[in-house]
Amino acid sequence: MKPNYVRIFDTTLRDGEQAPGFSMNLGEKVRLAVQLENLGVDVIEAGFPIASPDDFAAVEQIAKTLKKTEVCGLSRAMEKDITAAWDAIKLAKKPRIHTFIATSPIHMEHKLKKLPGQVLGMAEKAVKLARSFCERVDFSPEDAGRSDRDFLVKIIEIAIDAGADIINIPDTVGYLTPNEFGELIGYLITHVRNSDQVIFATHCHNDLGLAGANSLAGVKNGARQVECTINGAGERAGNAALEEVVMTLRTRKDFYHLETGINTQEIFKTSKLLEQVTGQRIQSNKAIVGRNAFAHESGIHQHGMLSHRETYEILTPESVGVEKTDIVLGKHSGRAALKSRLEEIGYSVSDEKLNEVFVKFKDLADQKKEITDADLDVFMMGETAQDKIWILEKFEVMSGKNQTPQARISLKNTKNGKVYTEKKIGTGMVDAAYQSIELICGVHGKLTDFNMDSVNSGLDAQAIVNVRLEQDDGRVFTGKAGHCDIVQASILAYLAVINQVERDGRYNE
Repeated sequence: MKPNYVRIFDTTLRDGEQAPGFSMNLGEKVRLAVQLENLGVDVIEAGFPIASPDDFAAVEQIAKTLKKTEVCGLSRAMEKDITAAWDAIKLAKKPRIHTFIATSPIHMEHKLKKLPGQVLGMAEKAVKLARSFCERVDFSPEDAGRSDRDFLVKIIEIAIDAGADIINIPDTVGYLTPNEFGELIGYLITHVRNSDQVIFATHCHNDLGLAGANSLAGVKNGARQVECTINGAGERAGNAALEEVVMTLRTRKDFYHLETGINTQEIFKTSKLLEQVTGQRIQSNKAIVGRNAFAHESGIHQHGMLSHRETYEILTPESVGVEKTDIVLGKHSGRAALKSRLEEIGYSVSDEKLNEVFVKFKDLADQKKEITDADLDVFMMGETAQDKIWILEKFEVMSGKNQTPQARISLKNTKNGKVYTEKKIGTGMVDAAYQSIELICGVHGKLTDFNMDSVNSGLDAQAIVNVRLEQDDGRVFTGKAGHCDIVQASILAYLAVINQVERDGRYNE
């Protein structure tokens, strides 16, 4: 490997997915993994196979699917974890095991409840076992940023002798400053006797907003792999954002003199895909991929941009896959314009899905002056026609001061073509509607979450409703839908859940 090449290790599917609200199903994980391969990442940490059967299945499927990218499974320094990781990744073209153990005094005493000597032995045993399965082994001393340096040197030397080829240095709690983290990387490369046999990597968390800066300080001091995530997703405040690290190295090549293998024109598409599958929106002023990253409203800025683009843009939108020209969608737009914009923001649309979305698009365009990308995201989140067992035919709701809320719901069953109608009263219009739906569909379970958000500002904004239904056997189903009418959005979200339950075929009677 060239000395100025920085490997990009993406852990969106592992560390990123551990963040609240970022969980993905198997299909979504595989879809994102394929896009990460298109992006050009060197390694994909596909998950933590021992964590659950679903995690194992996702890692295994990703390992079978990808053609060229290394697929990595995470494991604690335990035999059962390492064995599970290998079983999940062994069919990958380039399998890798990443094993870790905590090394800071506070972690060893309070979490592991182990003495330093025991931790050294566990690390050696774990790396040797991983190496017996797989030629590619990462080792991480968890909470390295708060670990004793002499102990760090010792455990890293042991890990290298045992067969690790990557030594990852995590700032697990985002505690260090860039100067401290960069100096730590330089110290370890200098003092670990066998450091020339491995690549040093960074894994920085963003608790103080320094993850990207710390990662860059690490590579400036000799690290040649960065662990990062799309949009900076991750536990607590997240991880170093892939797009920020990569574009800094590219834009400031005069300073870093380093390069990556990332196809930067795929960055925006990848960012949007993660936003779509998780429903976690990117803040408008997010660097590189935020809605305002290449927007200019100030008159002074606009004048400068018109005179010379580089007055206020240090990188071009095209360099990260953002189209320079916006297509404004409204009621006069046709299918071609709609399809073009959907593809620009990361969707692959079949003719059947396009026809379905176009109907929703025209309905909304009659209510709004302009259709935004956020509105398009709402259209695309729904099920396709063949997925729907229950379809909303009609609904009527009634409520008011000193009047009992009630709802009359008509649903069509696509299996037999019949329309069923029920009417119920409730504590509110949505409650009455949900009771009517339950009477028709016969699906039992506990509604454990109901929340609503607006996809943009204004009185004509669409509402997104998220619902969560928990079955008696512990299985959980979630549904999401959007509409300008909040009651209709609520009904459609609940139907999305019920259709999932029915397709699952094992709901409780």
